[in-house]
Amino acid sequence: MIFSSIYKFLIFGIIPRKISYLFDFLYFGCQGYNGLMYKLIILIESAATPGFHDSWPRFLNAAENIPGLRRESTSRISQVLFGDAQYTLVHELYFDTLPALHAGLASPSGKEAGKLLQDMTGGRVKLLIADHSQDDMENIRKFRKREQDGINQTGRA
Repeated sequence: MIFSSIYKFLIFGIIPRKISYLFDFLYFGCQGYNGLMYKLIILIESAATPGFHDSWPRFLNAAENIPGLRRESTSRISQVLFGDAQYTLVHELYFDTLPALHAGLASPSGKEAGKLLQDMTGGRVKLLIADHSQDDMENIRKFRKREQDGINQTGRA
């Protein structure tokens, strides 16, 4: 359970994040963890800009041809529960590594997608880069059960 103790330190920022990626791999690699990816998050304020819907398929085509792209997702915002940010659309582009994301954005397809995005939104867009990891609840429940069984057997946390 040494990795469990180390991982607790990582969560609270005691060990620098660069080192923590190694522990993410070691700790979660055998547990079905889907690993760390990077994504470009595109927050679009309004899809009502003239020509937006005509340009959207061209943007998708350019974005889908970005080298290194592994997955994409689009979410239409139906309700803002809290805060004053008013976005209507979130589009995410996923890459295996941060260098792959940067290289993809610098490619001809990445530059074309960026230009189309600026043109069709009138510049009313926010771009964010974030690391991304996910896991299925089925796997999380297995992990929690193993962790609880370990606590019950040893009597220690």
